[in-house]
Amino acid sequence: MALKLYSAALSLFARKVEIVLLEKGLAFERVMVPFTQTQGYRPKDPFVLANNPKGQVPVFVDGDLVLYDSTVIIEYLDDAWPVPPLFPRDPKARARCRQIELFADEVMLLPLRHLMHRTEPHAADDARWNEAESRTPAQIEALALRHGEAATLLGDKPFFCGEFSAADIAVFLQLHYSERLAGPPLERHANLARFYRRMRERTSVAQTVAAIADGDRELSAPVDGARA
Repeated sequence: MALKLYSAALSLFARKVEIVLLEKGLAFERVMVPFTQTQGYRPKDPFVLANNPKGQVPVFVDGDLVLYDSTVIIEYLDDAWPVPPLFPRDPKARARCRQIELFADEVMLLPLRHLMHRTEPHAADDARWNEAESRTPAQIEALALRHGEAATLLGDKPFFCGEFSAADIAVFLQLHYSERLAGPPLERHANLARFYRRMRERTSVAQTVAAIADGDRELSAPVDGARA
């Protein structure tokens, strides 16, 4: 049975899984769930609701196996299709790499999510949008601190775990969404800016970035100052 991924045009975590599938050269069926900036994911896809208690994409299907959560899916893919590897094989190096992935998904995301209203359509007198925007300076400052921490973790290495890994995919997507939402400039950290450009040169990442841009053209309001 073919692999199947329930995804969405602007879902950061579904796109994370897509990059892994592309890196491993795996054929898969992509099921795009409905999404609009005004209604979000409503009505929610019934299969997603039935198989993910959080009601979110990604949801991944391999025969009789159904998984949710991008990290769980990626770890399964790396176990089932170990070439090319996306985590180090040494246990300590693997644990460090998983922790960087977690840092991206759960720490970098916290301030970033407060910028996501910026792609929603709004009028100049939209009180709800303006109230959300009034909180962004503090969130951009917090996000800049997270970028600094990521730059320290990267150091002078080309990739976060030495070789290309799932951690790089996770951090890249946080940086890319920051760029498309006019977050803090990456140029503050030369190594992080180089990493971002290096990642965009990978075929899997370039295809995914183009797909996100297509989704923005169809679904998103323009964001002043967006750099991606």
